[in-house]
Amino acid sequence: MGLKFGPLGRSTMHLCVDMQRLFSAEGPWCVDWMPRVVPVVAAIAERHAASTVFTRFVPPRRAEDLPGRWRHYYGRWDDVTLERLEPRLVGLIPDIAPFAPPAAVVDKHGYSAFSSPQLLPLLRERGADSLVVTGSETDVCVLSTVLAAIDFGYRVTLVSDGICSSSDVSHDRIVDFANERLGQQLEVADAETVLASWN
Repeated sequence: MGLKFGPLGRSTMHLCVDMQRLFSAEGPWCVDWMPRVVPVVAAIAERHAASTVFTRFVPPRRAEDLPGRWRHYYGRWDDVTLERLEPRLVGLIPDIAPFAPPAAVVDKHGYSAFSSPQLLPLLRERGADSLVVTGSETDVCVLSTVLAAIDFGYRVTLVSDGICSSSDVSHDRIVDFANERLGQQLEVADAETVLASWN
């Protein structure tokens, strides 16, 4: 069975959220089961490298560089500010880094991929109207990205075996929420179905 909204075509982009060393076993925000989704993300990126965009979550240099609750947040996580963090941890994980280029890389400082000022112009320049979303974490940056993509009118396909979280319970709740509440604008499917439906 294919995707409920039909095949994916040339106007589709793969948006991979924050698959970085920062969230791997090397980093301070380790997502324990990220390794399980890496082969899925890599398979999509390899097949559609020129249509892939990787985001990187880039912390501030110091907590004081950001306003409001972000300042408070990095007061708690001051070891993740750029003054103290190993720079390589901001980089993409080794399994997907070789796909960029031709894949694009955009940096962001907020949860949503659309908090990057580069992303929307890039998608519009490429004529994208559909996004295949993978990455980390399901219940934070992926969720924020998906909701923003819907606001901008994109068809969104969330790859069920290509997303991960440090909380199994929250991950499951978000996938259920996506299916139950966002079904007119979003579809959830596994990578095998997505790849078979993307010409």
